[in-house]
Amino acid sequence: MPRDVPVGNGRLLLAFDRTYTLRDVYYPRVGQENHTQGRSNRFGIWCDGQFDWLSDDGWERQLRYEDGTLVTDVRLCHPRLGLTLVCHDAVALEHDLWIRQVQVHDERGADRCVRLFLHFDGYLWGYADGETAYYEPAARALVHYKGKRYFWFSGWAGEQPGYHFFACGNKAFRGHEGAWRDAEDGELSGNPIAQGSVDSIGGLELEVPAHGSATATFWMAAGLRFADVSRIHQVVLQQGPEQLLTRVRRYWQSWVQPDPPRLETLPPALQRLYRQSLLILRTQIDDGGAILAANDSDILHFGRDTYSYVWPRDGALIANALLEAGYPELARRFLLFMGELVTQYGFFLHKYNPDGSAGSSWHPWAGPNGELQFPIQEDSTALVLVTLWSYYRKTRDLELLRSLYSPVVVPCARFLASYRDSVTGLPAPSYDLWEERRGIHAFTVASVVAGLRAAAGLASIFGDDQFAETWRRAAEDIRAAAERFLYRPELGRFVRMLTVSPNGVVHPDPTLDASLAGLFLFDVLPARDPRMTATMRAIEERLWVKTPIGGVARYEDDYYYQMSRDLERIPGNPWFICTLWLADWYIARANSPSELGRALELLEWVARHALPSGVLAEQVHPETGEPLSVSPLSWSHGTYIHTVLRYLEREQRLAAAGWPAFLAP
Repeated sequence: MPRDVPVGNGRLLLAFDRTYTLRDVYYPRVGQENHTQGRSNRFGIWCDGQFDWLSDDGWERQLRYEDGTLVTDVRLCHPRLGLTLVCHDAVALEHDLWIRQVQVHDERGADRCVRLFLHFDGYLWGYADGETAYYEPAARALVHYKGKRYFWFSGWAGEQPGYHFFACGNKAFRGHEGAWRDAEDGELSGNPIAQGSVDSIGGLELEVPAHGSATATFWMAAGLRFADVSRIHQVVLQQGPEQLLTRVRRYWQSWVQPDPPRLETLPPALQRLYRQSLLILRTQIDDGGAILAANDSDILHFGRDTYSYVWPRDGALIANALLEAGYPELARRFLLFMGELVTQYGFFLHKYNPDGSAGSSWHPWAGPNGELQFPIQEDSTALVLVTLWSYYRKTRDLELLRSLYSPVVVPCARFLASYRDSVTGLPAPSYDLWEERRGIHAFTVASVVAGLRAAAGLASIFGDDQFAETWRRAAEDIRAAAERFLYRPELGRFVRMLTVSPNGVVHPDPTLDASLAGLFLFDVLPARDPRMTATMRAIEERLWVKTPIGGVARYEDDYYYQMSRDLERIPGNPWFICTLWLADWYIARANSPSELGRALELLEWVARHALPSGVLAEQVHPETGEPLSVSPLSWSHGTYIHTVLRYLEREQRLAAAGWPAFLAP
């Protein structure tokens, strides 16, 4: 189930599913330590002797954000109950605090007594055992703690702050389901403490006038000590929840401005998605610099692991997009984060945890005969250098460059220049960007060319002319080898991968793959090169999903979350990044405004298949358009930002050349 509305502040991240149920709580790092482990943290309502959880059937739901903010705007209507809820969630800026404001509207024309219940199913540190939940009577609050992890829950309805009802209980132990069951009669037991595998629930009562409304507010504070969460609770009481919400609202409205030049020429839906992509992307970035791929714990059910890692490639491309969009500080933090992680060999590992430790991996260190084999995706190492070069050119931040040149640029560029296949002269085998197969990949080759060019530019700044020349020459040699070996005249296009047998025979993989776009994205070939044109035409023709949903698949017969074996019609599920790469190609080759038309159509395809909140998944179902795999996927949002900026830049150049602007209908 996708995470429709994440909210966060770079330390505390919360994610809600499509039923508006809280599923993930990360603290004190984004993407590390999920204190709910994806379990349902329920929100319930009792009125006129009837009870419903928000996850129950019968609700009409609209889950969005207030425009240009990270404040949710959730509308929930329940015809049987005759009630409508309008909810606003936000995570505070300076404080690790979640606030939920709930306005309850009567639709029946009668005075109503309504009770609202907030449940927390704690898995502090990521596991259930050894946790305590207790009632704090002085503040009428509930507290969960385990070691140096504290969570404080309270609320306000009426004259005085604090819960009106509460219960602590045990769950998943000796038949106990949890304290949440206690709420379903509209009452709570008042049990003041539970230890072991625990949950808790607090309630507020409010009087709703006929055809009128009443407001209740809930909040959760996170900290390392009791004093931390108690202090945050006092901040809420002193400043008031409404003022804290206003502060968050105003901050994000300012953060997302100003718009890039000419954004107003795009259809309103694309403008909104651009702004919301920036905001959603910010929720997935830790203040320590880690750019997380995704924080959607439902993926645990697929492979017993998550996407809550930093893939250096994804992070580098996203940091580059943020840099282009006017957020150099986020790119800077990412580069400093990566600067600590270069191995003794001069490459980055597969992926990392948000604290910089090595992430889990399925890439082995041993080859078929037990020999040392580097477990890498070489494009990841190359693209960090590309982003560092882009960052320097944009900011002229020599202080950062000086700190990263010797420990990062030099060892990584030496590795890229020397890790070469002896037969083809191309980069030696590594894993592809999809993490599935080992060989010499077109996308990797293109990124290595770009990485070596970037390293040469950086070396020149420090007067390392010999390095600069060596790395420029290596980039040119690899580029020439790519044209020689990756282009296959018998196919009339490029191939995605080569393998070289022990006797030196080169074997091409003819499977059509959208990542061949890397050859023009990283300037190995011009977008209008006839060979590149033939390759991209083949991608559009054969990887386009031929259903009403449309979109571009990763490659032919893509098995990941495969929904159909009708490969002529559905070569794979449509991915946002792959569809956007096709748009990038149309943008790069456009010589007149009319040639941007197809790129605009592809951008509109992305907007149509975003969730109403603006969240972009990794991929969508080829028949229904429902999100598949994780959502939000940071790479999808970063690529959308990049493509929109490329579109606007190309439109500006064409306008400067005397072409009138291409305005969408």
